[in-house]
Amino acid sequence: MVGAELGPPRGPLADEVLKTAESLKGYVDTVNLADNQGATLRMSSLATAILARQAGLDGVMQLTCRDKNRLALQAEVIGAQAFGISNFMGLSGDHQSLGDHPFVKGAFDVDSMQLVALLKRMRDEGVNAAGGRLEGSFGFLIGAAVNPFAPPFEFRPLRLRKKIEAGADFVMSQIVYNVPRFKSWMQAVRDEGLHERVAIIAGVGPLRSLRAAEFMRDHVAGMDVPEEILKRLQGADKPRVEGRKICVEIVQQLKEIPGVAGVHIMSTGWEEAVPRVVEEAGLLPRPVVDDVSPASAVVPAHESR
Repeated sequence: MVGAELGPPRGPLADEVLKTAESLKGYVDTVNLADNQGATLRMSSLATAILARQAGLDGVMQLTCRDKNRLALQAEVIGAQAFGISNFMGLSGDHQSLGDHPFVKGAFDVDSMQLVALLKRMRDEGVNAAGGRLEGSFGFLIGAAVNPFAPPFEFRPLRLRKKIEAGADFVMSQIVYNVPRFKSWMQAVRDEGLHERVAIIAGVGPLRSLRAAEFMRDHVAGMDVPEEILKRLQGADKPRVEGRKICVEIVQQLKEIPGVAGVHIMSTGWEEAVPRVVEEAGLLPRPVVDDVSPASAVVPAHESR
């Protein structure tokens, strides 16, 4: 599986979403639609997912606990299913104090683990959070986030196990720059047999500059950017070219790690880099899907292509 970010715009710019989606077709199998990423106001993930489908791309629609209580979260899922959106990712969400509306109240009615469990109950039992029966049938896959680099490191496989038991069908990792540490995490995951129970999608990201890499290292929680990568960007005549090259090299290394089911290219704001990364990493051709149908985009197949 190969995925990418499709960042919702800051206004009702449907044409912008459609244009970006069109540029990614043939290069990715799915796109991830953020839910007010960074606690910053943007087009809703539901609207962006609908537009992406109009362009022929199935997406992973994010649901954050920060902005919605369980009533609103369930309503989003029901509405999305009506449009055939078939992949959801349950996240806590960046705290509102980090965004452009630091004065708003966060919902946090449930946490990300509880949200995953709620989604599973809706899908498998047809029951809502209050125990009432839902009408109609549900068919979707459930995703969650994992961070192999956040301390305490020995707790990370246990955290993954809990998300699997809650109902996660697939997980997407924090961006991988420290490949040796990610390999160590994957070894612990395989030792527990967890890679056989969930599709593990490794996050990757092309770096646009040394400043961007330093910001990630210093200000993004749980991000591990090794010094060697900073040195490569510092000494590069064309940092963007070098940043893309680093991303390609990491993808090629991840393809060789047993249990990795795919990669997710996080390049919000630099979507034009995605086709080059996919091509240079040897991830073409992608499977052709003539009809975008429910639960078709993210399949828990345990292979990297």
